[in-house]
Amino acid sequence: MKKVAKICTVIVVAGTLLAGCATHGYFVVRERPVEPVYERPAPPPGAIWVSGEWEWQGGRYVYIRGHYVEHETREWIPGHWRDTNGGYVGVRGHWR
Repeated sequence: MKKVAKICTVIVVAGTLLAGCATHGYFVVRERPVEPVYERPAPPPGAIWVSGEWEWQGGRYVYIRGHYVEHETREWIPGHWRDTNGGYVGVRGHWR
């Protein structure tokens, strides 16, 4: 019975940690990815380009391709990297 309680506790803690990472819009890694991939968009009317960015997933970097979104009245802030004492903070692109 104690083993089942420990497993349930681990699952709840892991789920809480993962949910927290997904909602804050930033993540910390020890090593930055390579430079962004160059993409040449062809703009459709009324849309803006959201550039691609690198994300840390499953212990490695995965490139999320750029795409068009319907134009909004808010400003798009592209994803970027900030240096910290523990490594680099990756800030995901977001609307401001």
